[in-house]
Formats: sequence, C-alpha cells, structure tokens
Amino acid sequence: MSKHQWTLSKKVIFHTQFFLRKFPALPYILKWLFISMIIGLLVGTASAGFLQSLEWATNFRENHLWLIALLPVVGFFIGLLYYYFGKDVEAGNNLLIDNIHDPKEIIPFKMAPFVYLGTIATHLFGGSAGREGTALQMAGAIADQLTKPFKLDKNERKILIIAAIAAGFGSIFGTPLAGAVFGLEVFLIGRIRYNAIFPAFASAILADLTTNLWNVKHTHYHIDIIPKLEFLPILCSILAGIAFGICAAAFSKMIHWTSSLFKSKIKYPPLRPVIGGTIVALAVFAMGTTRYIGLGVPVILESFEKQLPLYDFALKMIFTIVTLSAGFKGGEVTPLFFIGATLGSALSLFIPLPFGLLAGMGFVAVFAGATNTPLACMLMGIELFGAESGAYIAIACIVSYLLSGHNSIYTKQKIGVAKNRRYENQQDKSISDFL
Repeated sequence: MSKHQWTLSKKVIFHTQFFLRKFPALPYILKWLFISMIIGLLVGTASAGFLQSLEWATNFRENHLWLIALLPVVGFFIGLLYYYFGKDVEAGNNLLIDNIHDPKEIIPFKMAPFVYLGTIATHLFGGSAGREGTALQMAGAIADQLTKPFKLDKNERKILIIAAIAAGFGSIFGTPLAGAVFGLEVFLIGRIRYNAIFPAFASAILADLTTNLWNVKHTHYHIDIIPKLEFLPILCSILAGIAFGICAAAFSKMIHWTSSLFKSKIKYPPLRPVIGGTIVALAVFAMGTTRYIGLGVPVILESFEKQLPLYDFALKMIFTIVTLSAGFKGGEVTPLFFIGATLGSALSLFIPLPFGLLAGMGFVAVFAGATNTPLACMLMGIELFGAESGAYIAIACIVSYLLSGHNSIYTKQKIGVAKNRRYENQQDKSISDFL
C-alpha cells in the first residue's frame, strides 16, 4: 500500500468514526432496516397467500354448504395434528408474547404451516374464527428463524418478535401504522417498548407494501355521517365506550371460562373440536343461516349501512367462543370487529349517534378492550375510517380499555401500568394470574 493510499485510508476511518460518534443510531437503523426488509418481504408474502386462501375457502364453503356437516370430523384431525405433532406451538399468540417477555428456544417453524392449515380448514368447514391469530403466528415463526443467521442476542430477539407481530398485523388488515403500535403495545399493558419502534414501523410498512404488491385487496369501510364535536356527542361516545368495554370484558372472560370447561370435561384434546364442531354445525343448520360463521365481513359492512338488531353481536360471540374454545384455529380479532360493529349499530336504537359512526367506534373499541391496545385501535380506526372520526374513535377506545379491566384474550399479557388502584401492586403479573 502506497503512502498516499495509507493516508487516504486513515482519513476514511477517521471520518467514519467521527460520523458514527455524531450519529450513533445509524448502525442500529441500517441493521434493522435490512432485517425489516426481509421480514416485510417474507411476512407480507405469507399474508397475501393466506388472504387469498381464506377468500377461496369462504367462497367455496358458501357454494357448498354441505361441508359444514363435516366440521366435527375436520376438528378431530386438527386436534390430532396439534396433540401429536404440535404441542410445542399450541399456545399460539401467547407463545409469541411469552418469548418477548422471556425469550427461550427459537419458535419452531412448523407453527406457520400448522396454523395456516388449521385456520383454512376451520373456515372452509364453517367455524367462526378470525385471521389475526394466524397472521401473527405465521409472522413470528417465520421471523424467528432469522435469529441464528443474524446472531441476535436475547434483547434483539425480543425486538425481532415485536417487529414480526407488527408486520403480520399490519399486512393482514392493511393498517401498517396500527400494526406497528399493536406490536409495541400488545405484550405489556400500559407501556410501550420504544427501543423496538423503528423495526416495528419499518416491518409493518414493508409487509403491507409487499401484500399490496401481490395485488391483494383489503376491505374498505365508510362512515357516512360524522357529527360536529360537541358536548352531547362526546357524552354519547362515552356511554357507547362503556358498553363496548363491558362487551370486551365479557368476551374475554367467557372464552377463557369455556376453554377451561372443554379441557376439564373432555380429557382427550382431539375430541374437544369434535364436540365444539358438532354444536356449531347443528346451530348453523337449525338457524338456516351462515351469517355467524367465518369472518363475517358482509355483516360488518352491513352494520355501516343500516341499523342491525341487538342479537347479531351476541350470536357471533357465542359461535366464536365455542369454535375457538374447542380448539379450532384462527383468531379472535375479526370476530371482535363483527361483535363491536354490530353492537355499535344496534346501540343507535338508544344512543343518538349515527349508526355508521357507532359501528366504526364499536369495530375498534371492543377490540381495544379485549386486547388492551387502545393506541393501536385508535390508529386503526383512523386508517380505516378517516381522521374525521378520530376523536370519537379515541373516546370509545379509551373508555372501553379502562372499563374492560385487567381482562384480555391474551393470557400472557403482563401488567406494566395498572388501570386502577386495585392492581397497583400487581405489576409484571400476567393476565393468567387473575383467571
């Protein structure tokens, strides 16, 4: 090396070191941008494939209703699959949350195909379930395989799983901002992990972009009338938020109680979905409608267009609780959207607000109360319904979050900051400790 080259190299090293001292976050940003690009590409593609499969399964079932009679049989095979080959991934979303709190072994990749097959089968044969659980589990299982190649330490692995959750949620619903905050918010009630904020947002945005590049369309919602922000509409929003919070708490308590009932009464796990599937199938044929099974997106859209009856939300709640408690796969969030939107639409019988606005408020507020993620739900409401409804959405989400108490559909959530004095000394305890 010549003297000139040596001098030039020393200058480059000096300026690089100076630049890094001046901008110490740059290596962190570059590293996580690269990892987030991989997460976004993989998770966004997985979400696109899953959404397409789900649409096919729903359309095929609606055109071949006799398939619903086979729900107990399919439930038995789902139960066998998880009992003999998937016990280590059966915890689902709670396994992801648990690994954020205390990372252990790498999440087995088989979680992704297992939950994908289980969810598609559940929807194809008439179970009432959602899609967020599947998206999050697929994302977590895929992303966690990057831990060893990138030699991530324990704290970096926590960030990786948060970013994966953000990517899965953002891409499956087409709400990247809400997805990012959901990943940061869901594992610890009342606190946000800011050291994961860049990976969460980068992964969610890139995953959503990837899903869109696959030309997968998300459902669009519209609120026709949004009243001027005044005292009476604000008061009505608080009253609606109270109803949504009570509904969220009831759903969380009932699904845990029903799950415990299935486990205590039926000792052999593969038989649980047989019983649950039989109940759901008989109810569908007895009622003569598929309104309360599957995702229920047509009914959600209907809730924005007209005032719905009070029993819609209650029946969807029952169908979903039986389906998921028995061991079928899917998620709770889209059913919670259905429950909240139909409840909100029905509340317009008593609360003087437009049914479309109440449906939008319920859509996100019941979800906020059942998952303890009010900030993510506010952003979701704004992304889905527009900023004009933002104040009403925020009021409903906050009140629902507070009124739902320390309940959650995710038992591994921990209390970071208690909602009320009763739980002030319960920090770092899991929701499961209160069941």
